[in-house]
Order: sequence, then C-alpha cells, then structure tokens
Amino acid sequence: MAQNQTDVIKELQNYKETLWMNPNYQTESAETEFKNKLSPEKIEEARQRLLRFAPYLIEQFPETKATNGLVESPLWPIPKMKKALEHLNSAAIAGDVFIKLDSQLAIAGSVKGRGGVYEVLTLAERIALENGLLSPDDDYQKLADSKIKEVFNQYTIQVGSTGNLGLSIGIISAKIGFKVIVHMSSDAKEWKKQLLREKDVHVIEYENDYSEAVEAGRKQSDADPKSYFIDDENSVDLFLGYATAASYLQKQLEDANIEVSEAKPLFVYLPCGVGGAPGGITYGLKQIFGDHVHCFFIEPTKAPCMLLGMATEKHDKVSIQDYGIDGRTAADGLAVGRPSSFIGKVMTPLLSGVFTVEDSTLFYYLQTLYQSENVFIEPSAAAGFIGLLQQDNSRFQTYIHKQNLQNKMNDATHIIWATGGRLVPNEERDRYLKMS
Repeated sequence: MAQNQTDVIKELQNYKETLWMNPNYQTESAETEFKNKLSPEKIEEARQRLLRFAPYLIEQFPETKATNGLVESPLWPIPKMKKALEHLNSAAIAGDVFIKLDSQLAIAGSVKGRGGVYEVLTLAERIALENGLLSPDDDYQKLADSKIKEVFNQYTIQVGSTGNLGLSIGIISAKIGFKVIVHMSSDAKEWKKQLLREKDVHVIEYENDYSEAVEAGRKQSDADPKSYFIDDENSVDLFLGYATAASYLQKQLEDANIEVSEAKPLFVYLPCGVGGAPGGITYGLKQIFGDHVHCFFIEPTKAPCMLLGMATEKHDKVSIQDYGIDGRTAADGLAVGRPSSFIGKVMTPLLSGVFTVEDSTLFYYLQTLYQSENVFIEPSAAAGFIGLLQQDNSRFQTYIHKQNLQNKMNDATHIIWATGGRLVPNEERDRYLKMS
C-alpha cells in the first residue's frame, strides 16, 4: 500500500473528511474484465427494455407521464447554491454547477429507482415471455391484466436494503403483482419501513448492519425456487439500469448547449453506499464521455467502505469494522460496512477518487440548498457538494495537473448527483432542516 493511502486510512480512522485519489485510474478507454457483460450494446438493450415498458409505467404510475414513461429526472443549474458555497469557502468555484435531481425520480423518489425498477421489470418480462403471456412486439400495458398478475404472484422478490433500494424494489414489485420481502438493516428509517408495509410489502428488520440483512435475505431466497434475490452487491441488471442514466444526461447536456470535451471537462459527484448506483452511472458516463468525464464517489466519514475496499485492493474482503470505524451515520442510504467486490473491480480503472463527508456537513448542505434554491434532498443526497469545496485540496490539485486540466477548470461543468428525498415525510423534512 502506498504511503499516501496509509495516510488516508489513518484519516478515516480519525473520522476526518478526506480525499483519496485512485492511483489505478487510467485514461484512454480503460479496459475491464467485465467488458462483455457491461458492453455499450448491453446498456442499449437495457434502454430499449425500459422504452418497451414505458406505456405500462405511464398507466400504473401516472407521475411518469411527464417523462414519457421513463424513470428520469431534471438537470438544473444552481447558481445561488454555488454562490452560497463560495461564500462559505471564501473562494470562487471554477466552472458551472448543476444538480441532477434523482431525488425527484418517479416511483421511488431516489436513484435506486433506476436500477431497482429496471431489474424488476427485466424479471417480469422474462417470466411473461417464458409463460407465453407476452411477446416483445406486444403493448406492455397488457402486463396489468389480472390473470397475468396471478402468474407473477406465484413468485417472490427479496432484497436487502438500508432503505431506498428496498423502497424501489418493494413499490414496483408489489404493483406488478409479485410477493415482496425486504430485509432492512438497523440503519433504515422507520418511515421507509412503514411506507413499504402500506404497499403490502413484508419487511423483516435486523439489529445489525446492511451486510447481515443482505446475507439473511439471500439465504432465505435461495431456499425457495420461486424466489428471486436482487443483489445490490453483484447484480449486473441493477448495474445496467443505473448505466442507462448516462445517455439521458448526455441529451440534457446537449439540450442545454453544454459541451463536454477535452477543453470543457465534466466532473460528477456521486454519493456511494455499497457502490451499485454510482458505479453503474460512472460506467455509463465513461462509455459516452471517456476521459472528458471525471467521476468521484462520496461516502460518510462513518462508513467509507468503498474507499477502504479500493485503497487496500481487498474490496469485499475488508470492512470498516476491521479499522474500528463504527458505521453510525445519518446518511442511511450510505450506511454500508463492506463494499461490493464487483463494483470496486469495475471502478478500479475508471473512478477518479473518493471524498468522505461528516454528517454535520451533510445537514449544512441540505439546509443551504433548500434556503438558496428551494430544493429539498435527504442527507445522503447532499454528499456530493463536498467535491466543490475541496477543489483546492492538494491531492485534488495533483490530479488536476496530472490530467492537464489546470487551465480548463473555468470551462468545467460540475454535476452534483442528488440521490433521494421526494418521499421523505414532512415531519422528517422539518427535522432535517432544523438540525445543526
């Protein structure tokens, strides 16, 4: 382990906000061992599948009508928030700042709606095709037929979750007609459990963290031949669902006349738990923009599992508990102790680095965004803003010079990926907005 990585790990053990730059980051279209499973053709297949389901989603979830049946979100400029952060930092932020509002996604109200909804739809399509209930040329609205739903009801979907993935899987699975069991870790918010129960989802609670919930869910599902376990740590389908976000972001950037090129780099800041959502989005973005996009994950100081996994190159063979880090964070969607090996290995040549952020900082960003732009997001969704305030960090500056970006930052575009918040109850919102 290089000395700077050792220093970073010591900072993590002291719960200090830090930045780890990936020494294995490669430019010029890095290859990965997962190239065949995750090819551009596979991502396009996923996008086409979502288009086939669009009429069904419009019928079952009318809020998707505004996005033509797609689980998509707006991209907004946030100049007032940028000005507030500049005032906080007593320094200018080079480039333009936008927020990608996956916090407002239909159905699930979080980024997990991308991968979660996609994987459940993929399973529903496969079961319907195998049972002769559907052909690829059909209008997929027919899947709402009560007789087809009776077939789906013979199957059970199970998932382990800290909250948002459980919401997305539970809501879409119950609507389609599947039986659903969500295994929730102790970090999950009570309102998320209650919302799932209101959707006729069976919620099983665990005293320990995310890893226990996942393991228990996987074991229970394996014992039932008609049960399907959605594995946030290793699922290719989840990953592909997240990766489709990139093509829609590309269209949004083009519509806004925002160029992404060698002269005008794109920086994207993504909150990270086990790694599936930010990993899939990063992979999709790298397929489209290549070396011109620079992606960073952000984790809580209390749960930096992906940083540890990648820095030590042990991936899922290491946990935060191995380093005495307790995992107790208000960012429930990011409260994960052990990272995905699959995601860590895919990200090894593609991810620029990982920031960590304190809980108190998350609440400051959340409140400042609401005050400046009248946009509400949940604590974990606010993580990305720390990337804007660490531009003068010596490690970040070393990266900028190594990538020959020092004279291009004034023309850079920064995107904060806001990952959740729409479904947060009003009383919980009020509490977040008052916390210090």
